[in-house]
Amino acid sequence: MAPVVEAVDLARHYQERQGLFAGNKTLKALRGVGFSMPAGRTLAVVGESGCGKSTLARLVTLIERPTSGTLRLDGIDAGTADKSTLRELRRKVQIVFQDPYGSLNPRKKVGAILEETLAINTPMDAAERAVAAREMMARVGLRPEFYDRYPHMFSGGQRQRIAIARALMLSPRLVVLDEPVSALDVSIQAQVLNLLADLQAELNLTYLFISHDLSVVRHFADEVMVMYLGRAVEQGPREAIFSSPRHPYTRALLSSTPIADPRRRGERIKLVGELPSPLNPPPGCAFHPRCAYANERCLAEFPENFNVEGRLVACHGVEEGRIG
Repeated sequence: MAPVVEAVDLARHYQERQGLFAGNKTLKALRGVGFSMPAGRTLAVVGESGCGKSTLARLVTLIERPTSGTLRLDGIDAGTADKSTLRELRRKVQIVFQDPYGSLNPRKKVGAILEETLAINTPMDAAERAVAAREMMARVGLRPEFYDRYPHMFSGGQRQRIAIARALMLSPRLVVLDEPVSALDVSIQAQVLNLLADLQAELNLTYLFISHDLSVVRHFADEVMVMYLGRAVEQGPREAIFSSPRHPYTRALLSSTPIADPRRRGERIKLVGELPSPLNPPPGCAFHPRCAYANERCLAEFPENFNVEGRLVACHGVEEGRIG
């Protein structure tokens, strides 16, 4: 059985104008990212701002095409698909944004927001669309009377439920969750995450979960991909990543996560320096200017992914056994 989504060596470059006489420079937002996701699973993508998470989301949702590499949805290569096939593929991939209020049209009632995607993409008549919208509202925990209300009349958690309902109206196979709970109170976060988990189990959904909150990732994800400056530096099962991180950057990220148990004191790893610019990435391993384990090889040679203890790691130090 083919995976729902498969990415092979995905790259996305942009041409940035430097000035009137300086010409353009290439911004390498994504550099050789690969993963495979079966139905009913969740892959979390984590990393600092500027690491390429949002660029990856735009490629997976077919908003942009990759500069190179292959993206397959249900076994179909999205890069070579014709317009008709691409239109069908876009129905299979939906997205839930971070800001539920900003992603909803404030001039439309909830019912109209949910029915709009059906009006554009299906031959359903008005009565059928209304029935489908009301059924989806019930599925995500919204009361029937909300159908004729505007987005500003709801709380943040309710608005995010509306956004989730809209994303599911076309029965997608893959849902990209772009920081879906970061704008919500902690108590509401748990409710929305539980809803997403229930919907995944009920509808066999596949999630690409983009987040900076590692405590949420540990609760919600099946697989984790840690990104740094446009590429994955470590990826594998959630428990393997959280219990025994191998890449120095992964260790630093996890050490910054608060521990609720007062009897446990984690070691805080403080990174020195700023994230390099993707317009001018360092040679060799991009993490070497901030890495305490870097040697001459790290400065000159680009690390390839290799399998260690059930996860992929891109690190010369781990490969050589210098980092245990």
